[in-house]
Amino acid sequence: MPYNNIISRTDADATIPIDVVDDLISAATGESAALTLFRRAQLSTKTSKLPVLAALPVAYWVNGDTGLKQTSEAAWQGVDLIAEEVATIIPIPEAVLDDSDFDIWTELRPALAEAIAVTLDAAVFGGINKPASWPEAVVPAAIAAGNTVELGTATAPEGGAVGDLESTFDQVEADGFTVTGIAAVTALRGLLRKARDSNGQKLVDVSQNSVDGIPISYLLPGTVPATVRAVSGDFKMGIIGVRQDITYKVLDQAVITDDTGAVIYNLPQQDMVALRLVARYAYAVATPITRTGAATPFPFSVLQDATP
Repeated sequence: MPYNNIISRTDADATIPIDVVDDLISAATGESAALTLFRRAQLSTKTSKLPVLAALPVAYWVNGDTGLKQTSEAAWQGVDLIAEEVATIIPIPEAVLDDSDFDIWTELRPALAEAIAVTLDAAVFGGINKPASWPEAVVPAAIAAGNTVELGTATAPEGGAVGDLESTFDQVEADGFTVTGIAAVTALRGLLRKARDSNGQKLVDVSQNSVDGIPISYLLPGTVPATVRAVSGDFKMGIIGVRQDITYKVLDQAVITDDTGAVIYNLPQQDMVALRLVARYAYAVATPITRTGAATPFPFSVLQDATP
């Protein structure tokens, strides 16, 4: 893990206008498929509990005019939302700030937004560097539930890659959910662009931004396993809890250490400042009981490459 990275004289700016933080939040949301597709909940504490229906009521026919009406019940179980922190610190010598002739903050802002989006999406979708307190990520959980389709399964008359993607819709619906969105790697763009029917005509209701009216959000590289092409699902069942949206602080009286406690930078002694960026997010997927009778209902399905 790096603790000695730094913005050098060739890199960054002295002041950071407060209003750009809102721009950073918006940019991160635009980059992140999770923040775009999932429901968002504002959290007031580190841990919150979301009630999810775990037992469905049942109705009965009454036997004749004087028959007894039977009773039923409903039950809920709690799904935990645990906020965890994502952060970075960017040190920079004050001399670099003094001598810089361009707005380093403006230059750096898109990269910071992308860094937040990649870290969040990689944990939520692929389980990559996922906080231990979070539940299983979307892709491995869908695979464990048996909700997978291999690319190349559908023939050209069946729609090819589009037919495969639509088969993931079938799996979500078979589990009792409704597909509301698609999170896909950018390689899917080409497959959709080239999709044709058996007569060589472009498929109806298919574009690079939607399939059958279902919107597509594209994932940044490195957020899902290399074999994954798309995740379809009922994104209303997924929740991103926001305990603390992106905030920043400029440090000038602090030290930066590595994981052994060794001092890497002493900011006041070395005439440096550091930008500290922090956000706190939680993630959960609700899997309420449905009437489909599915053994392991899950609101997402994965389109992936065929097994060699």
